[in-house]
Amino acid sequence: MRLAAIRAALIWLALASAPANALEAYTVVGDAIPAPLGGKVGNPERGRALVLDRTQGNCLICHQVPEPNEPFQGTIGPGLAGVATRLDAGQLRLRLVDASLLNPATVMPPYFRIEGLRDVAPAFRDRPALTAQEIEDVVTYLANLRTP
Repeated sequence: MRLAAIRAALIWLALASAPANALEAYTVVGDAIPAPLGGKVGNPERGRALVLDRTQGNCLICHQVPEPNEPFQGTIGPGLAGVATRLDAGQLRLRLVDASLLNPATVMPPYFRIEGLRDVAPAFRDRPALTAQEIEDVVTYLANLRTP
């Protein structure tokens, strides 16, 4: 009995301390990832919070969003007002996951990639900038931005 408990504890410890580098698989079709990552369902309110969060998503450093009370919005990337009239959810998903798959010279950071990155702080190594759920939340928020 004691050996079984020790074995179970060791398995739990190995799983709990394993690096978070087992990202959900996805398939690129053309210029999109049509299926939600890990089958997750996005929440637009959480997605909005991530887009406006200057410490996690930090989208506002490069993009403008239709949030007039948000100061200091960027102009490096395209404005996101009306983005859902230009890109579907799969196209948005690919751009968030890793825009370099479309344009190797992009300045858009990969939010769901952990390999081939440079200058990553030790606390953030071996994990994506956003989880699959967070990607889906942002996709759902952006997919609702229809007014230019």
